[in-house]
Amino acid sequence: MPAAPRRTRRRTHGLLAAAAGLATAAALTAALPADAHESDHGHRPGRYQDVQLLSFNDLHGNLEPPSGSSGRVTELQPDGTTKTIDAGGVEYLATHLRRAREGHPYSITAAGGDMVGASPLLSGLFHDEPTVEALNKLDLDVTSVGNHEFDEGARELARLQNGGCHPTDGCYAGKRFKGADFPYLAANVLDEKTKKPILKPYWVWRKDGVRIGFIGVTLEGTPGIVSADGVKGLTFKDEAETINKYAKVLQRQGVQSIVALIHEGGYPASGSYNYDCDSAGAGSGISGPIVDIARNVTPAVDALVTGHTHNAYVCTVPDPSGRPRMVTSAASFGRLYTDTTLTYDRYTGDIARTAVKSANRVVTRDVPKAPDMTDLIARWNTLAAPIGNRAIGYISADVNNTGTESPMGDLIADAQLAHGRELDPRTSLALMNPGGVRAGLTYAAKGAEGDGVVTYAEGFTVQPFANTVNLQDFTGAELVQVLKEQVSGANAAAPKILQPSAGLTYTLDLTQSGADRVVTGSIRLNGAPIDPAATYRVATNSFLAGGGDGFPTLGRGTNDLVGADDLTALEKYLTANSSATNPIAPPKADRITVVR
Repeated sequence: MPAAPRRTRRRTHGLLAAAAGLATAAALTAALPADAHESDHGHRPGRYQDVQLLSFNDLHGNLEPPSGSSGRVTELQPDGTTKTIDAGGVEYLATHLRRAREGHPYSITAAGGDMVGASPLLSGLFHDEPTVEALNKLDLDVTSVGNHEFDEGARELARLQNGGCHPTDGCYAGKRFKGADFPYLAANVLDEKTKKPILKPYWVWRKDGVRIGFIGVTLEGTPGIVSADGVKGLTFKDEAETINKYAKVLQRQGVQSIVALIHEGGYPASGSYNYDCDSAGAGSGISGPIVDIARNVTPAVDALVTGHTHNAYVCTVPDPSGRPRMVTSAASFGRLYTDTTLTYDRYTGDIARTAVKSANRVVTRDVPKAPDMTDLIARWNTLAAPIGNRAIGYISADVNNTGTESPMGDLIADAQLAHGRELDPRTSLALMNPGGVRAGLTYAAKGAEGDGVVTYAEGFTVQPFANTVNLQDFTGAELVQVLKEQVSGANAAAPKILQPSAGLTYTLDLTQSGADRVVTGSIRLNGAPIDPAATYRVATNSFLAGGGDGFPTLGRGTNDLVGADDLTALEKYLTANSSATNPIAPPKADRITVVR
């Protein structure tokens, strides 16, 4: 399929500064008048106009097709079984979106945040300039910010929006970076000094009298999941309160149709992208933070496009007036997009919400690649290849990043323990946060590298954050408290199970509640019970060492020592413990005994 020409509607449709994208879900049905979409007297638009909203979220710089489980979606079959489908890759996403727009003159493309950050080497090595360039070619109209847009701080986010060369790395291939053609929306992210949003809070799409406003927010809890330097000088406000505030602003401007782009999400009852979320009634098939947000967002908002949890869903959740309202998410990594039809009422300027219909679509790899995206990937790969193709180790099988305790998580923890012992032989154990493990390692990897070879690029995809390995002292009692914080406090509703290094074992009883889910008497280090009064030297990454991910006790360690970055620790461990003739085997992931 030839590359689609750049659309000019961003300039010719008189778009205002306002809000971002919409999502998907499987659909409320109510009949419109028979002549709803017909023109009056053959020349004036009819009362109702269908507007296509294409949306996606959590791309995370995955320009090339993601590998392993990160590049698959699960599809529910009519007989109740499931099958997996290989999905994703911006070359295919571009083709799917361009085909979806055909025959839809009123079409908007929006996103729900985390377009960049935690990216594979192809994008991350160049501070995600390749991804912004790709999004421009995809004709993205608007996106909210996500937490990962703050990985390198507000100043770097402003550069991605406005353009300019990187302050330390300069211009890649001698070309000045042009920045994003689309607005990033950050309604609830305020500068501590000015008390004003750091970027536009909303944006309005216009065409032939149709006006749809977008409000973009990220999760209020962003400071707890981003490094302190990334959010320094910023305040993050409540999502629903912020959306309600700017919905009133839009209404005062005469904009009655509003979509909220929210980088916060939920947990559907099924992992299949096409699961009927409303099979037992509105709001029945989804849980998590987005449910409370949706129930508190003003009825003036017609649809919610969400993200962050990397789940796929098309659900309705009742608004404060009790009316069902679409809430959608398209998983992550460009594997899905949401196709939503918004029926705009020209008489009222509002969305006829009972006519909204939505569905998630798979970005299959059985369509032609978009040539312009192939060229983009090849150009940046040429710059990245000398670094990315270097072998750093060998594996005997896939090292998966799945499960409560994952083999990949254990391997990273083992690497950080080894690095910690190089710095200080007294290091007792290492703990790795699951959110910092972005992928597994695939044995039969692509390209000419050979089966079982781990390249630097693959390692970068697993650990792209450039956190350092930090050592701290904790008492045994504090160590037990850290393990309990996995399932209590900020992590009570959505546990974050730390990946343990070899030697640390315990039982996690999920039939219990709160902190009791960690069975204190089962905790052992190298077979011995934890001594509450003893001192243990613990290796973590710098994010955890600052108390991130809801682990305040890890932020109170003593006798700090900072080591190398976490990817260097992984590379050194693989180099020391594997070879082409003696590859390392995946850890068994049997350090935590889970009772369900």
